[in-house]
Amino acid sequence: MYGALKKYASTDVYPFHMPGHKRRLSVGPAAHFPNPYGMDITEIDGFDNLHHAKGIIRDSMEWAASVYGADKTYYLVNGSSCGILSAVSAAAGRSGTILMSRNCHKAVYHGVFLNRMKSRYVYPQFMPEYGVQCGLSSLNIEKMLKRYGDISAVFVVSPTYDGIVSDIGAIGEICHRHGVPLIVDEAHGAHFRYSDDFPVSALNRGADVVIQSVHKTLPCFTQSAILHIREGYVDRERIEWFLQIYQSSSPSYVLMAGIEQGIRWMNEEGRKRMREFSGELVEMRRELHGMRHLRLLGRNVVGTKDIYDLDISKIIVSARGTDINGVQLCEKLRRLYGLEMEMCTEDYVTAITSVMDTKEGLERLKRGLMEIDDSLTGYEEKNGKTEERQGDDTCSWELEQVMTIYEAWESEKEEIALEDCEGRVGGEFVYLYPPGIPIVVPGERITREVLDVVLRYRGLGLSVQGLKDKENRVMEVVRDGKINRD
Repeated sequence: MYGALKKYASTDVYPFHMPGHKRRLSVGPAAHFPNPYGMDITEIDGFDNLHHAKGIIRDSMEWAASVYGADKTYYLVNGSSCGILSAVSAAAGRSGTILMSRNCHKAVYHGVFLNRMKSRYVYPQFMPEYGVQCGLSSLNIEKMLKRYGDISAVFVVSPTYDGIVSDIGAIGEICHRHGVPLIVDEAHGAHFRYSDDFPVSALNRGADVVIQSVHKTLPCFTQSAILHIREGYVDRERIEWFLQIYQSSSPSYVLMAGIEQGIRWMNEEGRKRMREFSGELVEMRRELHGMRHLRLLGRNVVGTKDIYDLDISKIIVSARGTDINGVQLCEKLRRLYGLEMEMCTEDYVTAITSVMDTKEGLERLKRGLMEIDDSLTGYEEKNGKTEERQGDDTCSWELEQVMTIYEAWESEKEEIALEDCEGRVGGEFVYLYPPGIPIVVPGERITREVLDVVLRYRGLGLSVQGLKDKENRVMEVVRDGKINRD
């Protein structure tokens, strides 16, 4: 593993993926960060304790809260996942009911499972011309809250993996009118605070708990994140208790110091760099909008399909309507230009840019996409007819919930060929990773439509995960729909 990492670090492959520090050592907080081995300690005298902070860690987190405008901020060393698990467990409780957007990260579903909760779903809209999921309707959330009186909390993701921002202000107002807290997975939005050229953070638009992965878009170490609280609708002490459960009892001081230094740099030098970075993005995007076949997801979508805003640092380029797909586009960028994308789907590629990207790196991405675009033939040009290829429609369907995730997971199950799962109740998760959004959740009845999507992904070689069978040939389903209740 060490050898592979060392070899990869010596190549000229450019990272358009997380972490946000982009492995740059001479600029940003890394330029002032010593060898981590020299500061890798445990809870010795004078260095406080993350799980009982009353010294330098407490002071550091209080300072971070003042930067972000939170009432309380907590450093997370087990990633956003531990923050999500803690917020879900604290807000909804054991056997409670949570209303969540169906495009949430798998960690939310794990929280539902561990607490034996019921989950109700609100579905994002879908944009077929790009193959991406869109925003969440505040009206649909209000309908669900009126319909189900047992909902204890609402959990949504904004921005999405693709930079789509929902109207958190309207959603938060509705949640509070119904007396429930709003939890927002803002893992991809930790940079919003540092520039007016990016969307306003959910923390400043009415959310009660906001979880951010600082390692995704800030110059911080992988696995580091933060959780913010606005007092009033959540029990802070319960969240603190669950953070002790879901985080390591030996939290890394290197990761905590990395969080602090990343935020400090962003709040000082980083603000100027963010203005420069924004200008570079705008110029690059202006030229990419001139592509003839590939399509860049742009701000023209704001105001449609419940899209409230768009994070322009996410470069989403769709190949739909061309003679290649997203997987092939990703491979061309890697093989011909040495550009490693964050993710590809059947339809598009996602490049994560950050304040640490160089002007040369952005130019390299632009040149690669423009040259590939020049080499392509549109579907209509090639076939003389309109596009017929199916595309990535993940989460554009609604599956029947037959039982809870916990009930399905603990039920008696059997393995059957994936091709034969139509009509059966799923007993395990199926998702693409990244981004880790479930296509099938345990307890849902599998339709032909969703099954065809999974089989198509498998055929394309996409990273289908969740199944115990690592070859994705068989799936566990609930045997005869039986529920094993204890």
